[in-house]
Amino acid sequence: MNIMDFNVKKLAADAGTFLSRAVQFTEEKLGQAEKTELDAHLENLLSKAECTKIWTEKIMKQTEVLLQPNPNARIEEFVYEKLDRKAPSRINNPELLGQYMIDAGTEFGPGTAYGNALIKCGETQKRIGTADRELIQTSALNFLTPLRNFIEGDYKTIAKERKLLQNKRLDLDAAKTRLKKAKTADTRASQLNSTRLEGDNIMVNFSYMLNFLHVKWLKIWAEEVTKSEQELRITQSEFDRQAEITRLLLEGMSSTHAHHLRCLNDFVEAQMTYYAQCYQYMLDLQKQLGSFPSNYLCNNNQSSIPPLPPASSNVIGPPAMASTSGLVVTSPSNLSDLKECTGNRKARVLYDYDAANSSELSLLADEVITVFSVVGMDSDWLMGERGNQKGKVPITYLELLN
Repeated sequence: MNIMDFNVKKLAADAGTFLSRAVQFTEEKLGQAEKTELDAHLENLLSKAECTKIWTEKIMKQTEVLLQPNPNARIEEFVYEKLDRKAPSRINNPELLGQYMIDAGTEFGPGTAYGNALIKCGETQKRIGTADRELIQTSALNFLTPLRNFIEGDYKTIAKERKLLQNKRLDLDAAKTRLKKAKTADTRASQLNSTRLEGDNIMVNFSYMLNFLHVKWLKIWAEEVTKSEQELRITQSEFDRQAEITRLLLEGMSSTHAHHLRCLNDFVEAQMTYYAQCYQYMLDLQKQLGSFPSNYLCNNNQSSIPPLPPASSNVIGPPAMASTSGLVVTSPSNLSDLKECTGNRKARVLYDYDAANSSELSLLADEVITVFSVVGMDSDWLMGERGNQKGKVPITYLELLN
């Protein structure tokens, strides 16, 4: 029975507190009550935390879209994650394309040029699919998981303490309002008691009785002054303590940004590794396809395309420059000189080059060869000569010497 009485009293007290906060909040919205403003530093910290939460959610969701464009697959992974179960492994798009290419090449015959090329392309696509899978796993572990932990952990704690601070502020302002009303009632009661009524008619006596009842009612408020002052001191203390707790949590946002910066660096490194692997795979594939006869590689109305220089090569000398992303290209002025080359000229080889067929000349980096143009030859190629050896060479591998 005592436990039931305690629960009823607690429920009534909670209901009274909730009603008091609701009244205070409504009067603030209507402009009928004063509102305690938070200090500028705390407001700035709250704004920073809210901004961090919003942009973290957007970045996290868009990264998930980037890594897994299929919305159905994302929903399935989300469900398995909530069930704390491992999602079944599925073949990704590059791996599926690679398998189709290998099957087609096998069907057409590995001994044919087209069938062999399809098989080589399929194997490369499968390697790209494996790299793509590694990128997703690494990014999810090192980038997405920390962002999700912040949203579902740290920020939820901040939001909880922020809500508690809001409730403490409403309690404080409600206590201020009650104290103000109690003091006003006490003042009015003092003024009414000092007023003398003259005459003995019925209306005067009736008015006196009404005033007497009114004074009694105001006296009740007057007796609340001391109680309201004590309540105000308590709510002010609780508000200050909660504001300090919230401030300490929010000041940790700087360390959160630093942690997210490290995670971002890990994500960039994972992408860099992925794209470098893909680039190397395609270079190797281009080299393998280049070993086929030239009549299989070009369409009837297209000229052959010179190979790209290797990404790991270093350029020596001022006529060459390096672009971002690791690809080294010959400077525009040198390319123009090479394309307009007339007569025999000396050129230095910038990179090793393996001839794709008998009409081309293999090159070694830093060697000097003789080059000249031939009428009707594609502008991206020159004839190279080294001793008794002669063949086509790509101009992107050369630096013209004075």
